[in-house]
Amino acid sequence: MFATLSDRLTATFKSLRGKGRLSEADVDATVREIRRALLDADVALPVVRLFTAQVRERALGEEVSQALNPAQQVVKIVNEELIAILGGETRRLRFAKNPPTVIMLAGLQGAGKTTLAGKLGRHLKHNGHRPLLVACDLQRPNAVNQLQITGERAGVDVFAPEPGNGVGDPVAVARAGVEHARHHHFDVVVVDTAGRTGVDAEMMQQAVDIRAAVSPDEVLFVLDAMIGQDAVATAEAFRDGVGFDGVVLTKLDGDARGGAALSVRHVTGQPVMFASTGEKLDDFELFHPDRMASRILDMGDVLTLIEQAEKAFDADQAQAMAAKFAADEDFTLDDFLQQLNAVRNMGSIKKMLGMLPGMAQVRDQLDAFDEREFDRIEAMVRSMTPLERRQPRIINGSRRARIAAGCGQSTSAVNDMLERFGQAQKMMRQMRKGLGGGLPGIPGVPGVPGGASKKQKARTAAAKGRKAKSGNPAKRAEQERAAATRALTAKEDAGSAFGAPQAPAEFDPSQLDLPKGFDKFLGGR
Repeated sequence: MFATLSDRLTATFKSLRGKGRLSEADVDATVREIRRALLDADVALPVVRLFTAQVRERALGEEVSQALNPAQQVVKIVNEELIAILGGETRRLRFAKNPPTVIMLAGLQGAGKTTLAGKLGRHLKHNGHRPLLVACDLQRPNAVNQLQITGERAGVDVFAPEPGNGVGDPVAVARAGVEHARHHHFDVVVVDTAGRTGVDAEMMQQAVDIRAAVSPDEVLFVLDAMIGQDAVATAEAFRDGVGFDGVVLTKLDGDARGGAALSVRHVTGQPVMFASTGEKLDDFELFHPDRMASRILDMGDVLTLIEQAEKAFDADQAQAMAAKFAADEDFTLDDFLQQLNAVRNMGSIKKMLGMLPGMAQVRDQLDAFDEREFDRIEAMVRSMTPLERRQPRIINGSRRARIAAGCGQSTSAVNDMLERFGQAQKMMRQMRKGLGGGLPGIPGVPGVPGGASKKQKARTAAAKGRKAKSGNPAKRAEQERAAATRALTAKEDAGSAFGAPQAPAEFDPSQLDLPKGFDKFLGGR
């Protein structure tokens, strides 16, 4: 969603690099470009004015004028101001001292409240709670049925005594749902309320009545991040009509400009608490202002990536792999398949790679990346026999043809996969032996940068004291003769640590003040 804004800001900061000192004209030009980028991203005008005024004031201050690298200092200022606009600190749910904690969802129809109820229930369950979803949207056709299906997929209980479709009293259902949770020891109640395609008095009054009936500990306003400037007006209407304690942004995976996320905190005064980033139930995360600011400025979000990896990777599997390394066992295709499935469990590969710093520079390659490549790799590995997975070196031409026929791929595709696995196996051997040298990129994944460039390899070789070998046979032979001559000369000159060889001087132990009788230990002198 923030791709365009991120590209505009990154291009603006590039123009500042290499300048030892920033003039007032440089700062004004930078602030002007930032203002245009924010307005193009549909950020509310009051927010744009406040943000650019703060950036300009700080950029003209001493923290930039006295900095060794003014461009980096400006980026730091923009990052800190973005964090402030987005809310500053992460706001978490407040739980009642005496359960159940009641969470009420409010918002327009189509914002994604019902799906979000299931995502929130799943999130609470994974964090050790026992949530109950209450179906109070009795007006929208099949809303109750949708919540029941979503709750079943999320593994969360649903309280739905009324069929909906215009039948039933939502206030009475909300009150009965809280009583049901109290008697059956649910510690969190999520109340899904009705919405409209637009703000009206009837919807507001119903939300007010439900709030009065259940006295919720948290009222979350569910906001569609793709509706642009209308998001601000809708949020203000709900704040004044019903009141809410926090905002949940949905559809952050869309291609809209994303101005709502940057505007709603400042306009309503209430923090963004959660973000929905996709259609799946696990595409739901706590909203961290500092991490979102880092994503916008293309500085990555490594902390979220680590958290997702901790959820996806099994601790027992990690211990088994560590034991395998300790026993000096080789990395097999079974291990490769296990690691591949763990990576896929983390979610979208594109989304994960997008969390790495600097990946906006290769966004086109990421967009072109086909995630079905992992399905094809898995099919190839599963077409092999157990022996072939453990000992890939036995896979000859006929075996490759059989594997290709078994998975519906070409023989060249199987050859390519085995070559990529060989690279991964070699990397694992280096890691096991402590040779290290860093990861060689992501081998064999189309559209994703990996490995070192020729210039980087040449610089690395030069740093180690040797030249990279030439591809020209004659030139390479000349290099090898020169290297042999240097080695011979070095051998002849070996001796002194400072260059020329020195003959050892004759040593007389009698010159030393040794204890009486100690000279017998000095070789008969």
